[in-house]
Amino acid sequence: MSCGRLHVKIKRVCARKRSRDFLETRLILVRKEGRGGGRGAGSTKCLLSRRSSSTMAEHGAVEFCSDSEDLFGDYDSILEDTSILAKLEEVEQHERLRSENLQSFRTLQPSADPMSQSPKGPLTDSVFHELEDKVFEDLPSSQLQFQEQIQDRAKKSKLQVRNKTSTPSHTEAAGETNSEDGSRRHSKARRSVADLLKKTMLGNAVTPVSVSRTALLKEAVVSEEISVAMQAMETISAETPDLGPFFGLPSKVKELMHKLRGIQKLYDWQEACLNLECVQQRRNLIYSLPTSGGKTLVAEILILRELLCRRKDCLFILPYISLVQEKVRGLATFGLELDFMVEEYAGSKGKFPPVKRRNKRSLYIATIEKAHSLVNSLIESSRLDHLGLLVVDELHMLGDGSRGAVIEMTLAKVRHMSKATQIIGMSATLGNIKDLQTFLGAENYTNDFRPVQLKEYVKLNDTIYEVDPKEENCFRFSRMLNFKYSSSMQKIDPDHIIALVTEVIPLHSCLVFCPTKKNCENVAGMICKYLKEDFLQHREAEKAVLLQELKAGGNGSMCPVLRRTVPYGVAYHHSGLTAEERKLVEEAYSRGVLCLLACTSTLAAGINLPARRVILRSPYVATDFLKRSQYKQMVGRAGRAGIDTIGESILILQEKDRSMAKELVCAPMESCYSNLMQDDGKGILSLILSLIGLNISSSLQQVEQFLRGTLLFVQQQQLCVERSLWDTVQRCVATLQEKELITNTATHSPSLQVTRLGRATYKGSVDLSYCSVLYKDLLKGLEGLQLSSHLHLVYLVTPYDLVPQCNPDWMVYFRQSRRCLLLSESQRASWPGRLQDRQSRRAWI
Repeated sequence: MSCGRLHVKIKRVCARKRSRDFLETRLILVRKEGRGGGRGAGSTKCLLSRRSSSTMAEHGAVEFCSDSEDLFGDYDSILEDTSILAKLEEVEQHERLRSENLQSFRTLQPSADPMSQSPKGPLTDSVFHELEDKVFEDLPSSQLQFQEQIQDRAKKSKLQVRNKTSTPSHTEAAGETNSEDGSRRHSKARRSVADLLKKTMLGNAVTPVSVSRTALLKEAVVSEEISVAMQAMETISAETPDLGPFFGLPSKVKELMHKLRGIQKLYDWQEACLNLECVQQRRNLIYSLPTSGGKTLVAEILILRELLCRRKDCLFILPYISLVQEKVRGLATFGLELDFMVEEYAGSKGKFPPVKRRNKRSLYIATIEKAHSLVNSLIESSRLDHLGLLVVDELHMLGDGSRGAVIEMTLAKVRHMSKATQIIGMSATLGNIKDLQTFLGAENYTNDFRPVQLKEYVKLNDTIYEVDPKEENCFRFSRMLNFKYSSSMQKIDPDHIIALVTEVIPLHSCLVFCPTKKNCENVAGMICKYLKEDFLQHREAEKAVLLQELKAGGNGSMCPVLRRTVPYGVAYHHSGLTAEERKLVEEAYSRGVLCLLACTSTLAAGINLPARRVILRSPYVATDFLKRSQYKQMVGRAGRAGIDTIGESILILQEKDRSMAKELVCAPMESCYSNLMQDDGKGILSLILSLIGLNISSSLQQVEQFLRGTLLFVQQQQLCVERSLWDTVQRCVATLQEKELITNTATHSPSLQVTRLGRATYKGSVDLSYCSVLYKDLLKGLEGLQLSSHLHLVYLVTPYDLVPQCNPDWMVYFRQSRRCLLLSESQRASWPGRLQDRQSRRAWI
């Protein structure tokens, strides 16, 4: 019969992605042709085949699968033209016809041998001999065992038939009966071969990958504990302080904490904080403790609970790139073990909007600026609801200039757009923490816990004073320095740094905070110049290995300062180090191979490198006098938990800084104020522009409503003295319209919309003061970019805010530009010789 064959595309996919909704409605199977099927049966088959063909033509090849259903039943092909079942069908039919012809011949000429009257069934040597030659020659090794089983059964069947005895005389009726029984046996045997083959192939297809029983049991335990914790969180109450084996997390997290961090038990304050009612009910929280008190561990446990139990993404905001990189390294192992993604958003890393993942949750670890851009992209793609938890380290940086304004904008947008996102803030102790609580709608937890006692000192000339707020002058005499200085040493080291560090190194560790990166390198080199040779012998072999690793990490080259200082156990640490160098230096310091680091204030902001003694080379960071929060961060690195019983900090002072230093070390905690209005309102201008660009607000009233959720609104009585907040909003909108960053599209019902320049400005985080100038400079650059030297490119990439700090020698620029001009003229002079006629020369120019 000329009927089109139904082609069904069968695809093995993961069981979790199986979809069989259309299996019963669109698929019409073709019945197999039965023995002796007449015209009616054939017509039915053709009709069904045409109907199936038309259906498949409309919808294409249907894909479906199941681990339990018969993938091959009712179809004559699973491998198209080279099908095993098709070949088996052909061979069996050929053998059956030959058997029927032989039986007819023996009926006409009966034989005396009773065995000759037995019909030769399909399971004979000839059948499988042919199958061996044709069908099984290309079988994979997984099917060879099945082939041997079939051959063994055929041999046993042949022996059983030969051993039987029967009566040679038959009547016609008995012959018909035997013929019918034989046909049934033939059919049953033929079907059993096909079914057994299909069953074996299906078993091979669904054979699971070998996985150790231990791994399966661990996975089952973790899944069960996570499900229990999720159920507990849904029915939570204040009477159930612990949600699971480890604060609502599976016991595997506790094992990882012990294995990776060496943490066996939490501090009492950490347990109390995690068991707070506001934490368990997912309300916002601000908790304040001294540096090195263990604040970050609490945040990490809350992040893991959000990722594993609530299956929501998390955002962890840190102030510096180095801190982001350290935290990414620290949590990457947890991500691998617990099946979530750890994504870095710092420097040039990070994708906007982030990759949307179906089955895995993501932990975004970002700097302040990158976090703001990330939140903007989530709002623009309507995915902010996927963010379950936002953690801000160093929340007191809200009062830190333009970066504080960016933090405030980020938190205000999250609170306004996603009511389900929990906000956790870690902060130093502040004088106006109530304002921050009102801004975030958060509760506050405060503790003065320190794992190691801290003693603060200041050094003035060659005298050491202990800081004591109870004293009238805030300083109490402690001791005199006992170190003999030569006249040459006194000139090189007037602050007696060598005397202070040699009191603790190499047996203990020491950190020397310097105001600039260059000063870090100079101090490290100066200290090594006057250290004794005994320092070279301390852990000499490990220092040699460190030098080799530093050289290998630099492709055969190494910083000359490190080459000179590392043999003494001294190094510097600042943002100028490469990622590989920073990692090697930090690991060597943690192991005690390096005993002293000359570092910048970045290390104090969170990198876990404590020391027995901390020395502040100067009360300045660059040219700015230290803030109390910065000072507390630096001195908080003194004292290593589990190693030291006491920590010391020494601030080196000059006589001119004595009065300011008293306020620094003895004054009450400073307050935190909004910076949206600083620098002529740059912060609030950027905020309003992004609100309009993200379609959060499209009118003055909506902008004002949003600003009610900012720290500026909470502190408007102190900050909006000259004009009200409403007047400020109107003035800012007018300014943005003047700069052509927004437009008002309607007259009767005003609707604010962002322009192309405005969109590029807020997406690129460009300062509004320079966006128009930058755009004009880029347009001029497109008209005529001078590439004969790097001068024009340097001009275009120089930040505008650095221009006042630059004092260039303009004669250098003049000579360089003159040289470029002369070079261009000499090249142009050779053109007329190549172009003969005047018209061609004019066209060329």
